Amino acid sequence: MGSNAIGQFILYMVALIFSLSVHESAHAWMSNKFGDDLARLQGRITLNPVAHVDPIGTLLFPAIAFFTGAPLIGWAKPTPVNPLRWRNKRVANFWVSAAGVICNAIIAITAGILMRVLFEANLVGLRLDTFYGLVAVAQSDSLIAEGAAKLLGTFFTLNVALAVFNLLPIPPLDGSKILSSILPPSFEPALEALDRIGFMILIIAVFTGVFGVIFRIVMPLAAYPFTVGLS
Repeated sequence: MGSNAIGQFILYMVALIFSLSVHESAHAWMSNKFGDDLARLQGRITLNPVAHVDPIGTLLFPAIAFFTGAPLIGWAKPTPVNPLRWRNKRVANFWVSAAGVICNAIIAITAGILMRVLFEANLVGLRLDTFYGLVAVAQSDSLIAEGAAKLLGTFFTLNVALAVFNLLPIPPLDGSKILSSILPPSFEPALEALDRIGFMILIIAVFTGVFGVIFRIVMPLAAYPFTVGLS
C-alpha cells in the first residue's frame, strides 16, 4: 500500500467524520430549537467527532469500502430526539430531519466555491467528473495546493453524496421523515408499511448499483455551477 493511498484515506476520513458530525449536530441543534433538549443534554450539539462517531458505521465500514472498492455503507450515532416535546410537531419533524441535509449542502457549496477561487487564482485546474462531480488538480508542485485540492474535492463529493442519499424517501433516511411531515395523515399507514422494509430496500439498492446510477446523474449537475465559463 503506497503512501499516496494512505494520504488519500486520511483526507477521506477527515472529510467523512467532519461531515457526519456536522450532520448529526445539526439535527440536535434544530431539535433543541423546537423544544426537545434530549440531544443537547447528551452532548450532541458539538462538532467534536467523539460524540458522533460509531466505530463500525463511521470507521470500519468506510475503511473497508475505501480499500476494497465495495459499496460505501456508513453511519454515525443516530441523534436522539423526543418528538413528544416538539412544538408544532409536523413543522419540527420537517426541519429537524432536513437540518443535516441542509448542512451537507452548505459544506458542498462552500467546497465548490473555494475550489473555484483556487482555480481563478491559477492554483488548481478544475474539471467535471461523472463519479466525483468536481475535481481539482494542483497546477504546481506545492504540497499545500495539492492537499487543498484533494481535501476540497473530497468534501464536495462526500457532502453531495450525503445530501442526496439522505434525501431519498426510504426509511430510516431523513427523506422519509421529511416526506411524512409533508404528506397528509391519511398516508401514515403506507409510510409505516414502508418503514418495516426500508432497511431491506436500502441494502438492495446499494448492492444492485441503484445509488451509483443516481450519483452519476446528480454529481455532474451539482458540480456544473462551479465550472461555468471554464475553457
